[in-house]
Formats: sequence, structure tokens, C-alpha cells
Amino acid sequence: MSTSAARVLPRVLGVLTAAYSVAIIVSPKLLAKPCKLTRADGVVPPEVATVIRAVGVRDAASGLALVTAPAGAALRAAVAVRVVSDFGDAAVFGLTLPDAATKAKAAGVAAAWGTLCAYSGRHTG
Repeated sequence: MSTSAARVLPRVLGVLTAAYSVAIIVSPKLLAKPCKLTRADGVVPPEVATVIRAVGVRDAASGLALVTAPAGAALRAAVAVRVVSDFGDAAVFGLTLPDAATKAKAAGVAAAWGTLCAYSGRHTG
């Protein structure tokens, strides 16, 4: 990856994080379904929707911080918050989702995103 492309990586990850976060706020099923947190009829229980929306708000804020933080210490801090959030999600998903395959898939996605965000921290100025 070229140096100029690498410098925009945290910003691009921030936009993608914020966009997905808004999507799960609007439609919690986008996260609930692959995590097998829906009822048998496919409906997301209200308490699950509440928690997903709360996570969405947290992630939208951290995504926007990646987009807007000035280069340097502020951007490094925004990256750190995103990485800790993703690895925290990976741990929770890996320990608490309904079955082993779902745990592995959801935790793997969260850990991969956290790793990509951590890598982007190398290019924060």
C-alpha cells in the first residue's frame, strides 16, 4: 500500500464503520440475524434491538472520530478506541453467542476489523 493511500485508511475505515453503525441502528436485524439473536420467526426481540442500537451509536461515534480527528495524537486515540471496541466485541461474541460456528464467525469478523483498524493506526501522522 502506498504511503498516501495508507494515510487515508483510518478515514476510510471510519466512514465504513459509521455507515454500518447507522445501518444497524435503523435495522438491528442486520447484526442480530448473523449472530443468531433473532426469534425463530426472524423477529429481533426488543431488548436485543436496544443493545444493538446502543452498540451502533457507540460505533457511529468512533467511526466519525476516525473521519474527523486531526492527524497525530487525536487520530491515534480514535483508532485506539475503535480497536478496543472491536476486540471487546470479538471477546463478547466469542464467549456468548448461541453456538460455536456463530461465535467463531462473529468474533472473527470483529477481530479482523479490529486488526485492520490497528494496522491503520500506523498511518495516523
